[in-house]
Amino acid sequence: FCPGCRALQPPAPRPDLFALLQCDRSFRIDPVQLRRRFRSLQRALHPDRFGQRPPEEQRYSEQHSSLINKAYQTLLHPLSRGLYLLEVNGVEPAQETDCDADSEFLTEIMDINEKLAEPKNEAVLEEIETLIKGRLKIQPSLCKLVMFYFIADDLQEAKKLLAKMKYFANLEDKLKNKKIPS
Repeated sequence: FCPGCRALQPPAPRPDLFALLQCDRSFRIDPVQLRRRFRSLQRALHPDRFGQRPPEEQRYSEQHSSLINKAYQTLLHPLSRGLYLLEVNGVEPAQETDCDADSEFLTEIMDINEKLAEPKNEAVLEEIETLIKGRLKIQPSLCKLVMFYFIADDLQEAKKLLAKMKYFANLEDKLKNKKIPS
C-alpha cells in the first residue's frame, strides 16, 4: 500500500516468496505459522475487498492474491520449497538428463516407467502403487536429510535428493493419471 494515499500498489516483478510470507529462507518451515500468515494476507488483499476500488487496484489485488497462493503452495510442500530454495541460491535444479543419480535408482525408475507405459492392467498398477507408497513412506526421513544438507549449505547434495523426490512425485502423478477412467 502507498504510505501516503493507502492505495494498493502492484506486486514486485520477482518477489522473494519467503519474504512475502514473512518466513526465514530455510527448508525448515512451521506449517501452522505459514498457514496463519497466508490467511492473514489473503484476508487483507483478497479481490472481494477491492470491489469498490478503482479497476487498477482491483487488478493489483488479483495479482497479489494469485502471488500469495503461489507462495503458499510453493513453500508448503517440501519438494517445491526445496526446488525454490535451490533457485534462490542460484543452483539449477537437476534435470532428467542429469546423470547424478545412482544407476540402481535410475534403473528402478525406468522399470516403473516402462510398466506405466504398458496397456492398463489393474494388477500391475496396484504393484506400482504399492512400490511408490513404500518409497514415499521414506519421504519424511528424506526430507530430514534434505534439511540437513540445506543447513550444512551443501546445496549439491540437497539437489540430488530433491531430484529423487521429484522422480517419485512424477511417477505418482503418472500413476494417478493412468488410474483415471478414460
